[in-house]
Amino acid sequence: MREFVRGMTLLGRGFAYWRRRPGLMALGLVPAAIVGILLLSGIIAVAVSLPGITVAITPFADGWPGLWATVIRATIGTALAGAAIVLVAVSFTALTLIVGEPFYERIWRSVERDHADEMHGEAAIDADYGFWRSMRDGLGLFVRGVAIAILAALLGLIPAVGGVLATVFAVLLTGWLIADELSARALSSRGLDHSARRVLMRRHRARVLGFGVATQLCFMIPLGAVVTMPAAVAGATSLARSLLKPDSLSDR
Repeated sequence: MREFVRGMTLLGRGFAYWRRRPGLMALGLVPAAIVGILLLSGIIAVAVSLPGITVAITPFADGWPGLWATVIRATIGTALAGAAIVLVAVSFTALTLIVGEPFYERIWRSVERDHADEMHGEAAIDADYGFWRSMRDGLGLFVRGVAIAILAALLGLIPAVGGVLATVFAVLLTGWLIADELSARALSSRGLDHSARRVLMRRHRARVLGFGVATQLCFMIPLGAVVTMPAAVAGATSLARSLLKPDSLSDR
């Protein structure tokens, strides 16, 4: 639990950059706002269409008694809504990082410079990340997010406890994906490939989850994703640095 909380505080450290680098952080709002507006339009469209979609995919319930038809359609509608939220959260992160790559590169490099003296035996950060790598990683994040959304929707169909299980599952798994993607720049710039990053993050699983879950919960607040995104990039850089410290504690 201590490591989980430590991960959450790293997001708070990212928010502190609004005070230290307000102009730079404000630039990070631009791509987040553009993507946020586009996805919000999609969410509204899905919300308006959801009752019709639910009825269309449950024709077998047309002849059921009114109560049971309502229950099954409400359950399926809730599962679909939960899956849509998961997909939107992952899509927002992937698309915003792709669109805003130049802005977010400036943020994480600024964090690196400000905290260079904290890293014992500072590693070089000259390895190039680049737009096309950002595009590839964003696509990978989206595909994994689709898989999580499908699983969350299936869990949501479990009577009575499905909604709770699906929510917990979605927040934890999506949080992990978001932490992985946001910290990729700082870790890849030190020459760590995907496999090496995976091993490092699993070694400090609770801390990574703490950061990712805190970020995901902030994303779920209205307009929270737009405001949180620059802070999440800064915080993820601090997360990456903390994972690389020789004295970094293992998860308990």
